[in-house]
Amino acid sequence: MSKSTRSEVINKVNEIGVIPIFYNSDLETCINISKSCISGGLKILEFTNRGSHAIETFSELEKIILSESSDAILGAGSIIDPSTAAIFINLGAKFIVGPSTNPEVAKLCNRHKISYIPGCTSATEISNAQELGVEFVKFFPGGAAGGPNFVKDILGPMPQTSIIPTGGVDITEDSLKSWFDAGVSAVGIGSKLISKEIVKEKNWNLLEKNSKNVIKLVNQIRNK
Repeated sequence: MSKSTRSEVINKVNEIGVIPIFYNSDLETCINISKSCISGGLKILEFTNRGSHAIETFSELEKIILSESSDAILGAGSIIDPSTAAIFINLGAKFIVGPSTNPEVAKLCNRHKISYIPGCTSATEISNAQELGVEFVKFFPGGAAGGPNFVKDILGPMPQTSIIPTGGVDITEDSLKSWFDAGVSAVGIGSKLISKEIVKEKNWNLLEKNSKNVIKLVNQIRNK
């Protein structure tokens, strides 16, 4: 069961501004990815439920991360139904992310005081998700569904909305600046940060370096 309060998760997302997104069937690889990101300052991570043994891998990963990094926050992504959400919550997920919005998942997360970040691609979907009590909405797939211009257009009539795009976010200054200038609260980054090359070559030092650089860029962009 999660030991982080919803407010702690919200504050961490707003503070760091970047959520690494990853999955690997190998536990050791997941541990190295997590440790590298955390050492680089990215202390809120999303493990996606995309493999046949993702649940078992998450269970072991959560124990290790919690024991070694007490201030790190590990959540579960690609969650589309309440039964799966319940499993990950019971295994220690501190937030739940979905590619779409499921009212039953929202109710379950509210009951457990867990942050739920549902996927939305329209003003109507965002409004409906907010009625369910969510703090953040996931704009997915961010690049294909409108990019930073979508964010600007939404925040005009709906300025209270906190948007986290995933898909279409790179670790370059130009990409990050375009999203944060548009008004996002944070960004989710997967393979652009945790590349196939890094994983294949086990270049965890590079991942840590890239994580530090991303945080530096985001802070510079936000402070301008």
